Amino acid sequence: MSEYDDRTTGSVEPPDRGGRKDSATEAFVAHRNLLFTVAYEMLGSAADAEDVLQETWLRWTGVDLDTVRDQRSFLVRITTRQALTRLRTLRRRKESYVGPWLPEPLLTAPDVAEDVELADSVSMAMLLVLETLQPTERAVFVLREVFDLAYDEIAEAVGKSPAAVRQIAHRARAHVAARRPRGVVSAAETRDALEAFQRAIETGDLQRLLDILAPDVVLLTDGGGIVQAALAPVVGADTVAPVLGRISAVASLRPAQVNGHPALIIRLDGRLDSVMAVRIDDGLITGLYAVRNPEKLSRVERETSVSR
Repeated sequence: MSEYDDRTTGSVEPPDRGGRKDSATEAFVAHRNLLFTVAYEMLGSAADAEDVLQETWLRWTGVDLDTVRDQRSFLVRITTRQALTRLRTLRRRKESYVGPWLPEPLLTAPDVAEDVELADSVSMAMLLVLETLQPTERAVFVLREVFDLAYDEIAEAVGKSPAAVRQIAHRARAHVAARRPRGVVSAAETRDALEAFQRAIETGDLQRLLDILAPDVVLLTDGGGIVQAALAPVVGADTVAPVLGRISAVASLRPAQVNGHPALIIRLDGRLDSVMAVRIDDGLITGLYAVRNPEKLSRVERETSVSR
């Protein structure tokens, strides 16, 4: 691990060299949140995104800065290449994952929701859509649609021609558009739906639950084979509602801002048990994403900074 990485704060602290910050370190620190967000959106894993940043830092320190015209673009290029390499490894790892795989949830600052595009791009629902893309398609989509990089910059990052990148971007946009939530849902709408959902669970009111759940709602629970969780999606309001109704007897629920959107943090006897995010279409909850794998819950104990 680099001497400049502090895993407890999620920040890179530059060394003080005779009262003057090293210029390479200064540039890396200035763009760190952006680089983390790029890696996280490509991988869906904060732990792996942090590892990518370490690899980016090591390569960045070997670069002759006099040859770099645009430091931000250059750093994004390094990060993208490292994330692509790791993404291909992760895809093999996910093939043997026990039960549904869900992204690692992040406790995010309230102001993330104000950037609608950024909040949408890091939402659990969108990250699951991005999982259906091929690695290069995912990189191109993230860099173009979220971070608005030029096609020639993306081409350098993914090792393709600008013309090929344009085609990949078009294909990825169409793929995502067919699978993303059907309409734009404001943070207020999500919060209202989540509040109604929380009240229904806490009161054990089955009818209230059925009123807020879409008939074809899907519940995904990620225990990673470490804690108990459904090994297959639970489908249909009549099936999902009784499962959720049992939570109130044993758990406490607290609203939080997770991945740029309102979500619920669930505790059992004061201990963090899971994070539940929602997908909303046409005013009803169509997707429920419950992350129980304890290896994925460290990022909801403290805020993580994401940026564009």
